[in-house]
Amino acid sequence: MNIKVRNVYFLIAGVLAMLFAFTHAWNGQSAVLPTLLVSSISMDNRIVFSYVWHIITAENLVFAIAFILMSLQNDRLKIQSVAWTIVSLLIVRMMVILGITAFYDVAALTNTLIDSIGIVIYVVLIILGIRMSREKFS
Repeated sequence: MNIKVRNVYFLIAGVLAMLFAFTHAWNGQSAVLPTLLVSSISMDNRIVFSYVWHIITAENLVFAIAFILMSLQNDRLKIQSVAWTIVSLLIVRMMVILGITAFYDVAALTNTLIDSIGIVIYVVLIILGIRMSREKFS
């Protein structure tokens, strides 16, 4: 079996997404979700918050698998639309994070700096992978 990485940008994006999935799950289980158990939030809201948290973790894991598999593909046209779709979702995700944070507490935008930088780096890597010239891709 001869496995050849054809798009190193997608491979790095896949590894980053795997790291994001792991850290998101870890942060949720160790810091965020336990606070729901001791707060006065209703059970319905706890459930919604918990599954939304886990949806984002699962989404990051799916992105990781997709980019790792796409990094091995030699037909660029087959994977470009998937990559652009994921870029769009990530940009929307960042807009939601920044928009909701700004709506409730503009001063808290500084707390989103690390997440925002991570998303920007992730998006740039994906766009670099999309734009790879045909010679570099093969």
